[in-house]
Amino acid sequence: MANQPPRAESLALLAKLEAALKRRGIVSDEEIELKRASADRANPMTGARMVARAWIDPEWRALLLRDGTAAAEAMGISMRGNPPLGVLEDTAGVHHLVVCTLCSCYPRAIIGYPPHWYKSAAYRSRAVREPRAVLAEFGTVLPAGMQVRVVDSTADFRWMVLPQRPAGTEGWTEDQLTALVTRDDMVGVTLPRVGRRESRAA
Repeated sequence: MANQPPRAESLALLAKLEAALKRRGIVSDEEIELKRASADRANPMTGARMVARAWIDPEWRALLLRDGTAAAEAMGISMRGNPPLGVLEDTAGVHHLVVCTLCSCYPRAIIGYPPHWYKSAAYRSRAVREPRAVLAEFGTVLPAGMQVRVVDSTADFRWMVLPQRPAGTEGWTEDQLTALVTRDDMVGVTLPRVGRRESRAA
């Protein structure tokens, strides 16, 4: 699905919301700019490094799975103003798929802005009804016996996936492992693969 710029009506609605919040003293111009700058700095490489570290450091992995927000803060990522972050660990028997069924709730501080397809009505409904079909459209075909667990990301709690480490990466450095992980892997629509060149377009 091709990436699309924000619609004019969406931008106008956002401007009205910001103006109302400032009028009521809920936020200031400075706070809005700080939040916007933080969101602009966020990108999938942040989450990819968290995944790579979990693959090679058991203590870090335990922290990440126990408290994703604390793990992010420990890496110097500001989580102020963000909902708690939960991390879903894929195993040999369970694969996780993240969706926001109501809108587009997404761990932006960790993996940047959500792609257009994640916000689409088609993905939000079909990921729940027919997750294997959605995965297949991303080129992800799971073994018949593997359970697919669809998890709803909400305004109160955000989720990302800790995928399984690909075979053949024993002895790799954190930087090498980080380069394997894409945004789509951390949503759960794809799997990290050695030799893959890029993730699906936004």
